[in-house]
Amino acid sequence: MAYEQKLDGRRALLFTAVGPGGAVLAQSRRGALVQDRWPDLVAAAEAQLPHGLILDGEPVVRDAEAGRLSFEALQRRAATRVRGAAGLVARWPAYLDAFDLLQLDGQELLACPYAERCALLENLFSEYALTAPWTLCPMATDLAKARKWLESWTDVSGVVGIVIKPLNGRYPVGYRGWTKIRRRDTTETIVGAITGTLTRPQLLILGRHDQDGPVARGRPDRAGAPGRRPAGRRASHRDRDRGRARAPVDGGEVLGDVGEPRRPGHRTRPGRDGAAR
Repeated sequence: MAYEQKLDGRRALLFTAVGPGGAVLAQSRRGALVQDRWPDLVAAAEAQLPHGLILDGEPVVRDAEAGRLSFEALQRRAATRVRGAAGLVARWPAYLDAFDLLQLDGQELLACPYAERCALLENLFSEYALTAPWTLCPMATDLAKARKWLESWTDVSGVVGIVIKPLNGRYPVGYRGWTKIRRRDTTETIVGAITGTLTRPQLLILGRHDQDGPVARGRPDRAGAPGRRPAGRRASHRDRDRGRARAPVDGGEVLGDVGEPRRPGHRTRPGRDGAAR
């Protein structure tokens, strides 16, 4: 088995032009063409990548001021079209974390084993001396190393888990052939108030202990930044109007994924001529 690091990015296929004068395309996992959101990646592909290439990977965005990957900045860039996208490039440059190679020199590789595709991808990076904005997704076949990634590397902002792939597996089209494992953390909390019912809560005000005692971090509505007030205190009239906060309850345990939540999606398939479908 192969184990890859899972970054907090957005899945995309990158298609280089079939020949001179052609266009570089980017396709989301839902099948939409999104190259207008990533002008820096398109420009780099035109300058550095060979024709007839299809890469599978995840665009990620680095927040230079914070010194880390930023999913919020990624969302902003992914939602901004041509007119506004260029203005965001300098502030939030994009990188493509490539983890699979679907086509090389116009030859489809979907039926090739993962190990062969991976070797060709590594050779592509070596032959063309690819650097930023192209990054090669870290991969290992050692289970102990993968476990270390899952347990410690996920402390690094932007690394949310690992993806397990069979070395002899072909590229999955129309089905889920890979296993994604996200790091999960548990913690004890004080539940200060809820919206909804006790049996089916919708939103929670959760409390943690700090040096001055228990404090709540959160509010019944989704708008604005998290509030801060003593755990166990009833929400204000304004909070009750917004979220119909219920009476405080005792406590609980929180189980949460590292990184941002994802909605299930399907895998996309490139056309044999290199065009997105």
